Amino acid sequence: MLVVMSSYATDEEIAQVVAAIERSGLVARVIEGGERAAIGILENRGPVDPAPFLLLPGVKDTIPVSKPYKLVSREFELADTVVQVGDVAIGGEGFVLIAGPCAVESETQALTIAEGVRSQGAQLFRGGAYKPRTSPYSFQGLGEEGLKILAKVREETGLYVVTEALDHELCELVEEYADVIQIGARNMQNFSLLNRAGQARKPILLKRGMAATIQEWLMAAEYIMAKGNPNVILCERGVRTFADHSRNTLDLSAVPVVKKESHLPIIVDPSHACGRRDQVIPMSRASVAAGVHGLMVEVHHEPEKALSDGQQALFPWQFAEMVSQIVPFLTEEQRVHLLKDRVS
Repeated sequence: MLVVMSSYATDEEIAQVVAAIERSGLVARVIEGGERAAIGILENRGPVDPAPFLLLPGVKDTIPVSKPYKLVSREFELADTVVQVGDVAIGGEGFVLIAGPCAVESETQALTIAEGVRSQGAQLFRGGAYKPRTSPYSFQGLGEEGLKILAKVREETGLYVVTEALDHELCELVEEYADVIQIGARNMQNFSLLNRAGQARKPILLKRGMAATIQEWLMAAEYIMAKGNPNVILCERGVRTFADHSRNTLDLSAVPVVKKESHLPIIVDPSHACGRRDQVIPMSRASVAAGVHGLMVEVHHEPEKALSDGQQALFPWQFAEMVSQIVPFLTEEQRVHLLKDRVS
């Protein structure tokens, strides 16, 4: 349930409502709004009787929340959440472009790709220092050395860094180096990692599990927010189906559904969804047309030599072509933000 306070409610009246909720054995979460505050009631096992709260000073109304996820729901927060990564805003009316290789292989490789994607308008650099691979014999990443290279990329190019934490023990180390902590599809329901991410001081990019429903995905985000981290970015990256013409099936219907159900920003990763570079540009166009808040795309200057997923990485010239092709689908405001740093 959501307790909505009057616009003139005082801090003392808000505190009284919080105290009343906690005396009932429930958890209160104050949500600051533009005109008025609201207080979410969490950890209730069933319907909450609104009568005791309606009688308290400063309370305007109570609203039942019908969804199993609460903090991520539009019922809790009508306004779009905008996640701030330095001076880059993700969500709302903005558009973010995240690009880079699947895995960090060397300082030269990372810096070469970073300079290329930055020149085309990318604001964040993606690159894996730790790689969860299907085969134990595949390249697993450079580990902390890869994180240090990512920090060098940020220092020399100004791009903010997105990289994955594989478990809750590594999360602290990744948090030290990264600007955004990624939780990959295989870890979407790694609950110890989700809880640790909820305590992080950095935004979390949460990928949808390859067989997860939208409700399960949003409930995973709820774990993070329930532990205190409101800065969650959702990433659709395709789900596993019977199809064999692409690695996964990109579920673009998830975009409007998530935007209706949740206030959190949503981006799309067409590279992991398709698994083939010839499909990435068309699905990037479709993603932007569907209304995403951003794209995360894999780029490699020598994909034939890539140690991970080279077959889905765009060449730098293809990345430039992709940017040109998505521009017509952007709003004027998004177009200005994306192209302001692009070098023609």
